[in-house]
Amino acid sequence: MDIVDRFLKYVSFCTTSDENTGMTPSTPGQMEFARYLAEELKSIGMTDVSLDENGYIMATLEANGQNAKELPVIGFIAHMDTSPDASGRNIKPSIVKAEERDFIDPRYAGQDVIVTDNKTLLGADDKAGIAEIVTAMEYLIQHPEIEHGKIRVGFTPDEEIGCGADHFDVAKFGCQWAYTMDGGAIGELEYENFNAASAKIKVHGLNVHPGTAYHKMRNSMRIAYQIAVMLPRFQTPEHTQGYEGFYHLIGMNGTVEETTLSYIIRDHDRTLFEYRKRELEHLVRKINTEYGEGTAEIEIRDQYYNMREKIEPVMHIIELAEEAMKSVGITPVVKPIRGGTDGARLSFEGLPCPNIFAGGENFHSRYEYLPVPSLKAAEEVVLEIVKMVAAQR
Repeated sequence: MDIVDRFLKYVSFCTTSDENTGMTPSTPGQMEFARYLAEELKSIGMTDVSLDENGYIMATLEANGQNAKELPVIGFIAHMDTSPDASGRNIKPSIVKAEERDFIDPRYAGQDVIVTDNKTLLGADDKAGIAEIVTAMEYLIQHPEIEHGKIRVGFTPDEEIGCGADHFDVAKFGCQWAYTMDGGAIGELEYENFNAASAKIKVHGLNVHPGTAYHKMRNSMRIAYQIAVMLPRFQTPEHTQGYEGFYHLIGMNGTVEETTLSYIIRDHDRTLFEYRKRELEHLVRKINTEYGEGTAEIEIRDQYYNMREKIEPVMHIIELAEEAMKSVGITPVVKPIRGGTDGARLSFEGLPCPNIFAGGENFHSRYEYLPVPSLKAAEEVVLEIVKMVAAQR
């Protein structure tokens, strides 16, 4: 199947994840898509195709060639879910020229670009990654003259809510290293990412009739707002870049009686990351000192850590990806991820797993788009990595 047609088929599945369900996968659409993918992998000739009860897919392309079994086993990973930040239902993709949409970067001028009607996200994060991996595997199966080692592919649920590696069986995957195809624009290659945590702050209030509220009412929404404005004003996503970390208020729900603030905490520097968590805990203590013990409570959950410390001892896998990109005419852009991937957690579980571009732009947005040449280029990089591993035995 053509990679563009494959991608367009994939985005017809609604796979938005949801951190509130407590299930894995967190939404039924992900399992529906997983079943489709498992059957597709079988149909193109992959072996050992497995789909477990949590929606994790693994499959194998066996080694070929005289000395292929001596080669390292490598893997390629992508995630099936799409971000809850914008609707992923009833996606209506179309292919336009880049100049036809004012939100598309001018560097893509003249290229065919896949967009939506701007009412939903597109889903290139990370269905582009899945399409690139599957199409590359299909090409290798159809061209047995290309020598390669054993290759494993893995597709995960719930990456967008920080749970993509929760039930990933690294031992079963059985690779020396892997790559997530989950980066953005063409050329991106990443082995540094944020340290990440989520925080929920619950504020308990007391509601009485406003006419008799003097010195009695405690409005939890006003107290929650007080917490929010005590955080540094310019340490937010819209005011930071590069290696700078932030606090990001992603949800606020409340009544007079109870209000919940939901934050994500990010920093590349582990020391600063730990400081940010302590600062939130400190603000909660200040509120309890002012309004009474138990007024506010906080729960912080670490999500993933900066993979750099796990990748630096095996930098040859970064050099390999760089050379693969150069070999197909792409200039590598090595930069820190202002986010995270499944590969961050997997690297700490013993599977070094840097991140390669999937080709899309404006992820998590209704203005997400995917240049077709970038989609095809990522597939070429996968194929080139496979060939180079075989050539370097």
